[in-house]
Amino acid sequence: KQWYQRRVRGMSLSRERSVRVVTRGTLLYYCELGFDSNFSSIPHGMWWAIVTVTTVGYGDLAPKSTVGRLIGSIAVVLGIVILALPMTVIVSKFNESYGDVKRETERETLKKVRAYAIANGAIY
Repeated sequence: KQWYQRRVRGMSLSRERSVRVVTRGTLLYYCELGFDSNFSSIPHGMWWAIVTVTTVGYGDLAPKSTVGRLIGSIAVVLGIVILALPMTVIVSKFNESYGDVKRETERETLKKVRAYAIANGAIY
C-alpha cells in the first residue's frame, strides 16, 4: 500500500510540474509576441521553461521583454527552490541509510570473526 501511495504522489508531482512548464511556456510565448525574439511557438516557450527551471540554461532562448524577464527570473528562483533544495534532503537520507547498511555489515562481519575465533580456540 505504501508503494502505491508513493507512486500516486509521484505521478501527482509529475502532473503538477508538467502543468507548470506548459503554463510558463505559454505565458512567455504571449509576453514575447511583439518583440524580436526566438519564441516562435508555445513549444519553444516550454523548451525554455524546462531548460530554465532545471537550471541548465543553454542560452539559445532568452526573453527580451520586461515581463518575459520577470517570468524568467521567477522561473530560475523556483527551479532552485523546487529542484536544488530538496537534493540536500535526499542526500542526507541516502547518507543515513548508507551508514545503517555499513554498520549492519560491520556487525555481521564481527559476528563471523568471533564465531571463527571461538571455533578455533582463540577465544574461550
